[in-house]
Amino acid sequence: MSFPIPSAGLRLAAFVAVPVLALTVACGGGDDTGTKGHGAIADAPSTTSDPSGSAESSAAENGKEGSPSAQPSGKSAFYDAQVAFVRCMRAKGGYPEFPDPRLSGHLDWAKVNELGSQPGRNQGIKAGKNNVCVPELQAAMAAEPKRDQQKSYESMLAHAQCMRDNGISRFTNPVMSGGNAVPGGDPNPGSPVIDPESPAYKQAREACKSKLLDGLDGMQ
Repeated sequence: MSFPIPSAGLRLAAFVAVPVLALTVACGGGDDTGTKGHGAIADAPSTTSDPSGSAESSAAENGKEGSPSAQPSGKSAFYDAQVAFVRCMRAKGGYPEFPDPRLSGHLDWAKVNELGSQPGRNQGIKAGKNNVCVPELQAAMAAEPKRDQQKSYESMLAHAQCMRDNGISRFTNPVMSGGNAVPGGDPNPGSPVIDPESPAYKQAREACKSKLLDGLDGMQ
């Protein structure tokens, strides 16, 4: 919502240009993150043998912690880049408990939003304090696999309709622009008129979370 550009580019615009604007995201959920604590990152699916099974240990062996190139071969570039972003958010961004990415590579926006909803912690939740993790964010978005824009549009449209059906009457539809799906949501992102922290909004998000495809929960 807030954030023709690839889906990753849409998020960059919102994360970097308006870092204080909280996305209307609370649908990530799920237990597939394999969370291991603040200092370790969940293992990504691998097509090669990795004795440790850990992106963290491989990075340490190469002396390049946080660098996508230091991750074990066979693991997705998108996941690797998200690992680097999460490490930055934990080490420099001011969020030592920033959640692991999902095994798909997408961030778990339900957990990210929950963290950002804590008093005084929303401003830097998208790219770290003072946008210190923007380079890692850009690298992750550049590595994100291309989406079927029509399917993305249909998913976000169903979600927007569900949000309105569940009481968030001002939630806008996505639009197609230049062949790309542009998220809907708050009709005025620069000066939000929808309160994502209200009980009604949270209830609607929970009811509608299944409408969004993986990775779209951070966009609308």
